[in-house]
Amino acid sequence: MAKKSIITTVVTVILFLSQNLLAQKKTGQRQPNIILIMADDVSWNCFGTYGAEDYNTPNIDALASKGIKFNHCYSTPICTPSRVKIMTGQYNFRNYTHFGYLNPKDKTFGHLLKDAGYKTAIAGKWQLNGLYHNAEGNLDGKRPQKAGFDESYLWQVTIQKKGINGGERFWSPPLEHNGKMISVEDNNGKYGPDLMSDFVCDFIEENKDEPFFVYYPTVLVHSPFVPTPETIGNQPRDQKANKVPKDGKLRKENYVAMVNYLDKIVGKIVKKIETVGQLENTIILFTSDNGTQSILSKWKGENIKGAKGKTVDMGTHVPLVAYWKGHTPVGVESNDLIDFTDFYTTFAEAASLKTTENDPIDGRSFFPQLQGKSGNPRDWVFWHYQPYWGKIGKYKGAQFVRNQEYKLYRNGGMYHIPSDIHEKKNLLLEEHSTLVKNTKENLQKVFNQAPPAPSVDESRESKERPVYPTWKNMVNPND
Repeated sequence: MAKKSIITTVVTVILFLSQNLLAQKKTGQRQPNIILIMADDVSWNCFGTYGAEDYNTPNIDALASKGIKFNHCYSTPICTPSRVKIMTGQYNFRNYTHFGYLNPKDKTFGHLLKDAGYKTAIAGKWQLNGLYHNAEGNLDGKRPQKAGFDESYLWQVTIQKKGINGGERFWSPPLEHNGKMISVEDNNGKYGPDLMSDFVCDFIEENKDEPFFVYYPTVLVHSPFVPTPETIGNQPRDQKANKVPKDGKLRKENYVAMVNYLDKIVGKIVKKIETVGQLENTIILFTSDNGTQSILSKWKGENIKGAKGKTVDMGTHVPLVAYWKGHTPVGVESNDLIDFTDFYTTFAEAASLKTTENDPIDGRSFFPQLQGKSGNPRDWVFWHYQPYWGKIGKYKGAQFVRNQEYKLYRNGGMYHIPSDIHEKKNLLLEEHSTLVKNTKENLQKVFNQAPPAPSVDESRESKERPVYPTWKNMVNPND
């Protein structure tokens, strides 16, 4: 980079921060803190506030009862596409090329808020260095810092689970703290989720006097389904404790215990925010990256089987609850559609930032709804889904779009989800009602604006990875 360009960049950043600080002084208020907790492999039907019957989630339920519960938040069916999507605010057709990989050239919501003067931290599961396809720089332990986070405490940054010095994320986990390895031996007998949530609480304590952003993509409740500190009893707490039990009933019991422990950790973080006196100045959001694995759970009187990796509701429909004391409406249920691309834009508005040509265009802010306003809700959410993971046919690529009731697939198939959650009755194979016909026409318009659908038979070994980074604005076409 030329010297003149470097000077121009530095001056621009200084002016941006100065304007930001001046705006805070004029209003007498600082920007709200933001905490995003994203669970791993657990869907809406596993939380009491959404009608779950097998689980005990009082802390997450309390956030919903004191704040706002969104009934229509949607991720992709598997983890990395969801993580890339939520962090960069972009549809996967623009920038997703490999499982386990976030392109280090992409701007994340970490960069956005760090540049706005926030102290930023990430804890939990990383799995974004490109270890699975040996990407350039995949052994760079500082990649989370380069993604916009001042502090990090993560599992699977530079070491694969089964690699040298690797191991599972729960009991005696190998972790990396700001690029420094903390080995299985260092963490012997300790529980990963406790270590990670302690880190989050310490970060909140240390940065309570200035705006902070915490992104906590938890390792709970991904497999292996193993005991928690509340259920392990006198068993050894080494890596052997991470072994999946063969008995299906015990796996379910462990899964339930893990969901319940996840809830306990959410309560622990909320309590810390309250203790440091920041509850009225902190936006707390809880969601999940995708649906549950093949666990059967009772929900509103019926059994629902998890469908991680699949495009049905049990793979794509996730919880979203938000609480900002004194700001969010109390106990409100919202039927507004929320896409994972919307978080980046929402955070920008929460921080009073105006997005520029360097920011993504695929999101629509739901910040007004967090304050009880009507906002500008979406008419649809959209998926361009190709996971690049698993054998051909296991996780098929697809392009689909939906509103609150109807889902349309580009390659054929339309379903009324409230009455057909398993997508067994294709409405296009029978006589259409006027409502179905009009809805199909409206949803079809989204495909008319979208890039080509992904191939349905590309596996993790595929060499061709087409992306369309400069594709037109589909969400806000007049911007």
